[in-house]
Amino acid sequence: MSTLYLLGTGTPTPTKSRFGSSCVLQIHDDYLMFDCGPAATHKLVKAGLLPTQVDYLFFTHHHFDHNSDYPCFLLCRWDQSIGNENRLRVWGPPPTEWITDRLVGPEGAFSHDWKTRAGHPAARRAFQNRGGTLPRPEPSFDITDIGPGEVIKRNYWTVTSAWAHHSEPWLESLAYRVDSDQGSIVIGSDMGRSEPVNELAQGADVLLISCWNHQDVMDRTSPEVSDIIMGTLDAANMAQECGVKTLIITHTLPNLTRPGSRERGVGDIARVFDGEVIFAEELMILALD
Repeated sequence: MSTLYLLGTGTPTPTKSRFGSSCVLQIHDDYLMFDCGPAATHKLVKAGLLPTQVDYLFFTHHHFDHNSDYPCFLLCRWDQSIGNENRLRVWGPPPTEWITDRLVGPEGAFSHDWKTRAGHPAARRAFQNRGGTLPRPEPSFDITDIGPGEVIKRNYWTVTSAWAHHSEPWLESLAYRVDSDQGSIVIGSDMGRSEPVNELAQGADVLLISCWNHQDVMDRTSPEVSDIIMGTLDAANMAQECGVKTLIITHTLPNLTRPGSRERGVGDIARVFDGEVIFAEELMILALD
């Protein structure tokens, strides 16, 4: 049985209960993180996990509500390391490599920080007190810009990606499918209707997808938004067409999350999709059969 930790289930608009996007999928002893939006590192720890447990990070795209905690996660994972953890591997559409280098590279925005922590006697002593052995290594990660196709194959699981329609040509976006001996999940994040993702999601057990607002509200007031991010009926139709068992809706606006409004949205989805519907909440932990 795999476990899904929902860390960020909101939008670029901060609210008291949700902000930005991030989740972690646990398969056996592997932890796969998808996106790293606002406060994702703190939420990760609140969910009972540690940055040093996460060895794989996948970005769907590079809007700030999906990547703004990336420098915090990288630096925290490095700072808390004692040198025997697995090397972090990161994938995402361009400019994942460019962003990483400009954050924590030799001349990156946070290079002053890690150079101080690597060189100052007090910081070196703190590293030794945690169990590290000098000299303290500089931050080093495996970062790869990718497009659609197989991303990584391990003993028990495989990750495959497909192009998603969202903010191109300004930003490229991807959806990911994870197939394992414990089932399959597609993480679509922010996207409008996308045939490559529909193909990717065929027969999956779980579909995690953005659901901005009620479909009628979006279509009436924001047709441009309806093109690049799903509403309730778009999400329902995709889940039904792909034959998934469970639909998890995330990236929801405050309007959709209010009492009464939430029930209406889930009811609209249930009239189209005959599987299980889960309304994502931050710090929700789901056992996926």
